[in-house]
Amino acid sequence: MTPNNTPRPSDSCDSLSLVLVALMKGAVYQEGDANLWNGLLNVQARVRDHVAVLGLQLVLDEREGYAYLRQQPSSDGGAALPHLVARRQLGYGVSLLLALLRKKLAESEASGGGHRLVLRRDEIFDLVRLFLPEGTNEARLMDKLEADLARVIELGFLRKLRGGDDAYEVRRILKAFVDAQWLDTFQQKLADYRAHLLAHLNEVTGVTS
Repeated sequence: MTPNNTPRPSDSCDSLSLVLVALMKGAVYQEGDANLWNGLLNVQARVRDHVAVLGLQLVLDEREGYAYLRQQPSSDGGAALPHLVARRQLGYGVSLLLALLRKKLAESEASGGGHRLVLRRDEIFDLVRLFLPEGTNEARLMDKLEADLARVIELGFLRKLRGGDDAYEVRRILKAFVDAQWLDTFQQKLADYRAHLLAHLNEVTGVTS
C-alpha cells in the first residue's frame, strides 16, 4: 500500500490473480476466506471482464456470501466456445437428496430458523427413507445413501462440521442450483425419483417386482 493507502497496481493484480485462480478451482465463500472474499468484491468488475473472454460469467451473491463461475449461454450465430465448466450428470439418488435438502432449507427460512441449516447424518438419511419402499435391503440402502452423501459433499452443497459429530451444514449456494421454479414441480418429480430409486435398488439386490 502507498502512504495514502491507495492500492498499488501490483496489489490489485495480485488480488485479481488470487481471485481468478480460486474461482477457477470452485466456489468461493465469504465464510471460508474473508480476505479473498473482500478481494473479490473489490475487483469483481475486472473478474467479469476476464472470465467473459473465456465464455464464463461470474455469479456473485453478496447476501448469501458465495460466488462461482458458470458457462455463458451460447449466443445466436456466435462461435461456440469449449466448455470450461464441466457439466455434471447427477444420478437420481443425488438429485433426490439435493431436492430434499433444498426443501429443508426453504422450510428453515420460512420458520425463521436462522441463517445456517445444520443436519445430522441420520436426519439426512431419514429424509430419503421416507421415499423408499418398505423391505429395502438395509445394507445396500446404507451403501447407496453413503455414496450419495459423499457425492453431495464433493459437489460443495454440504459441509461436514469439524467436531460436529456427523453434523453437516447445508450450504446456501444450493439455492442457486435448485431454484424456486424447480421446487414448484418437486412433488411431481418425487414420484419419478422414487420409481427410479426402487428400480436401481432392485437391480442391485436382484429383486424382481
